[in-house]
Amino acid sequence: MTKAIRFEIKDIGTVLLEKSRRAKRLNITVQPFKGVRVAVPYGISMDDAKDITRAKSTWIRKHLVRMHEIEKEILHISLQTPPIDKEKAKSKLASRLAELAEQHGFSFNKVTFRQQKTLWGSCSAKNNISLNLRLAALPDELISYVILHELVHVRIKNHSVHFWKELQQLMPDAKKMALSLKRYPLAHL
Repeated sequence: MTKAIRFEIKDIGTVLLEKSRRAKRLNITVQPFKGVRVAVPYGISMDDAKDITRAKSTWIRKHLVRMHEIEKEILHISLQTPPIDKEKAKSKLASRLAELAEQHGFSFNKVTFRQQKTLWGSCSAKNNISLNLRLAALPDELISYVILHELVHVRIKNHSVHFWKELQQLMPDAKKMALSLKRYPLAHL
């Protein structure tokens, strides 16, 4: 059985169909710089997935318009983003981390700073927090969101309902911040 195929839809372009064990139903996503991807559950044939995807072409076109706007925004931001002053970034992030940890009663083992291509931050099983230096270039509310997100992982090591509930108690607009953060994909900064 073919696990992934590409096909064309007029006025949309190339669409990637990928078989997914995790997908419970056909899931269409439109992402900046990645295009249209369809997660196909194993109970649906690739031919049926193509037909369903074609039937959703109006929805896809609408989201492609929005995606192209986001891509332009990202390119504009990446052209404006100056090179990172590592020491300034470390200082800014370390002081904000210490401030938020103290304010909300979190303790962590240690913090490291890296220039990663895929993560804004992470928290290890040993409560070591790692922050991406590029985070310092983002708006302050997004910096706070990422840091609080990692601090909550000190207590809750997954993204369960309990995790999100705790994060939203600390930052009521956490879900909005998570969506806003997607406007700054790391690969393009």
